[in-house]
Amino acid sequence: MMQMIPQKSLKREETKGRVLGNGTMTAAKTAWGFSLKHLIAAAALLFVWAVSLPVSAYNLADKVREFRLENGLKILVVERHASPTVSLYISHRVGASDETSGHTGIAHFLEHLRFKGTKTIGTRDYGQESRILREIRETGDALDREAMKGDAADKAKMQDLRKRLDSLQEEAATWSIPGEIDRLYTEHGGGDLNAFTSQDMTTYHVSLPANKIELWARIEADRMANPVFREFYSERDVVLEERKQRVASDPRGKLMEQFLAAAFLAHPYRRPILGWPSDMRFFDMEAIRDFFNTYYIPGNTVITVVGDVTPNTVVEIIRRYFGPFPSRAIPERRITEEPPQSGERRTEVVFDAAPRIIIGYHKPTLPSFDDCVFDVIDTILSGGRTSRLFKSLVTEKGIAAAVSTANGYPGARYPNLFVIFAEPVSPHTTADLEAAIYEEVDRLKREPVEPQELEKAKNQLRADLLRNLATNSGLAGMLSYYETVAGDWRYISTFLDLVEKVSPEDIMRAADTYLTQENRTVATLVKDK
Repeated sequence: MMQMIPQKSLKREETKGRVLGNGTMTAAKTAWGFSLKHLIAAAALLFVWAVSLPVSAYNLADKVREFRLENGLKILVVERHASPTVSLYISHRVGASDETSGHTGIAHFLEHLRFKGTKTIGTRDYGQESRILREIRETGDALDREAMKGDAADKAKMQDLRKRLDSLQEEAATWSIPGEIDRLYTEHGGGDLNAFTSQDMTTYHVSLPANKIELWARIEADRMANPVFREFYSERDVVLEERKQRVASDPRGKLMEQFLAAAFLAHPYRRPILGWPSDMRFFDMEAIRDFFNTYYIPGNTVITVVGDVTPNTVVEIIRRYFGPFPSRAIPERRITEEPPQSGERRTEVVFDAAPRIIIGYHKPTLPSFDDCVFDVIDTILSGGRTSRLFKSLVTEKGIAAAVSTANGYPGARYPNLFVIFAEPVSPHTTADLEAAIYEEVDRLKREPVEPQELEKAKNQLRADLLRNLATNSGLAGMLSYYETVAGDWRYISTFLDLVEKVSPEDIMRAADTYLTQENRTVATLVKDK
């Protein structure tokens, strides 16, 4: 279920990895009778209309209705009647950065488990099933305790416990109904059902016919009130296998993991979202439930609704189902601050794969003006085939097979990184590529960006933002993201004003301040000989 959001971005979601809820329906017609072709055409017309207007004409402040329930739950609603559909996002301000040592990967694993159903969804008889689930937990805990002994573990005892656990899981399967949440949504016309976990947040989203909002509220309130962590141990094996595929067997994932571990010495951004293997092998249900009870609370939750709705009506539905949740104190965030970097850090990964390089620089996060300056730098360096890095390294010198940049990596709640990714073309090396990249970085420091190039970057940022606002899911995703991570969805409205203020002198100053040798981390993948 995981869809990672590797960095804060208001642009180029198709290349930067931001997840803004792209539809996944492939049928000729949607469940509510409109052809997918017509919906796409409507979205395209809306986008053309939006980008043809002055920025001030598309004022979100006039469109977003904001509500807060008595228990602290935040609701954002945008009324759009272009089609009888609605996109719904539930975001919790909790991610991998909120985990503690020894429990890395819990946020992502919890996301998986929340699709396993509730006391009423996904079960044939919860009374019978709950008895077996208790035995599964006791047996699984006993097996883990023995396995933690390492070489001193009683192998025969472990074998017996494993057989017992397998037998209990088979029995539990006779009482459960797998995929029940997905089935309920699909049968009622739902699409785009998914979730993602990042360093900063966890989000669950779906798009539905507008007359199915109450069904959504019943399902999601039940998932928040009565989750049942079915298939706990088999799902634990699933996320371990996911880690093997994304990291152990993937050169990009392996290099990125080592890069972040080198770039951050103290801050939890150094930890992988999937978790460290030694923690993942011993996920325990008590820790998962404590994490859930701590962070999945009304005051730490944002619900965003965009589509064919009446704000007051949809809020009353949400109040009816989510209002009874008791108000609880939001946990204090005590995150270790990353100390200033005082010298270049380098790390190397040996792997049987094509060489590649990652270069990262520490920088502030939003709402710092310098974060916005780096959005502009990001676009200047890698915003398309005419961008500086692509033109220089790929087109003219022919030394790079691929090159891109990302602002706000790996999260945006805390100070983060500006990152450059590149892959050399044989016989050129990562050293050749690194030197060429630094030439372009240094050029930002010594040469003011020409007005035409700067205006082009600003126009691209404006177009990308408005493109994301054109669809219900895109707007819901952005509102949800910035309300959760930045603490205020209004950052979307002020972003273009900030971009407009960025000057050539701001770019030179930011580059000179942050894009320095002592502030950078370099990770290189070396092909195993």
